[in-house]
Amino acid sequence: MPYYTRQAQAQFDAWSKSYDQSWLQAAFFRPSHNLLLRYLRVRTGKVLDVGCGTGLLLAEILGRYPGLEVVGLDLSERMAAQAVHRCIPWSDRAWIVRGDSQRLPFREDTFDAVTCSHSFHHYPDQQRVVEEMHRVLRPGGQLLLIDGDRDRPLGWLIFEVYVTWKEGDVRHCSARRFRELFRKAGFTNVRQYRRRLLIPFILTLGIADKNGTPQSAAPAADGLETSKRGEITKEELQADTSRSRSSPPRRDRPTCEGFGSKPLPRRSSTQTA
Repeated sequence: MPYYTRQAQAQFDAWSKSYDQSWLQAAFFRPSHNLLLRYLRVRTGKVLDVGCGTGLLLAEILGRYPGLEVVGLDLSERMAAQAVHRCIPWSDRAWIVRGDSQRLPFREDTFDAVTCSHSFHHYPDQQRVVEEMHRVLRPGGQLLLIDGDRDRPLGWLIFEVYVTWKEGDVRHCSARRFRELFRKAGFTNVRQYRRRLLIPFILTLGIADKNGTPQSAAPAADGLETSKRGEITKEELQADTSRSRSSPPRRDRPTCEGFGSKPLPRRSSTQTA
């Protein structure tokens, strides 16, 4: 049975009131954010969080890295409204946009990194979403995408049985499928890191290649590695550092096309975080 965008919007609108209080925050979402932040390389420039929800990851990024500007995008108006409120302390560096991940309302080569945490299985056209993420990234920009790991028996039971029964015909990708989506969209240096917790998840990250090299011409392995322990090597760190230095970030504001953004009210002396 097909899964439609309007179903995802309705589900997250309904979940918005209790989302921050859910037990999944401590057991699943927070560990996922910690892993994602560990591999986020950029320290200056612009980051887009697709499926930003109530802005929990946005607030983590803004609080940790004062050199970053962030844009959060979500289809749910109620989720986006909460993200606006949460990001008020950083109103000069944050924008919240209500929009569709399959049609990102931004110009090409806008962001230095794109993140996506546990919303990807709700996207009906997943290949198009990854291609859109590639389009809005600058050359050498980083995509970090986390979703449930359904490849092992426990993960299959959770995501393919329970979550599908609970949320409808959503689609959790296998590790192999994630690599295929990334390569086809034009990402190179793809890496994957698993966390085998009570609710397992997998991080897939890649670098946006804008040289137009056909993906069919790439080596079969394409430098892919899967780390069971999630360790980062010295060589990977050096490669990503040199890559980010070659593309200095610009300071122009991100441009939205076709969607309205929710303005963040400026902090006043009477406002509290």
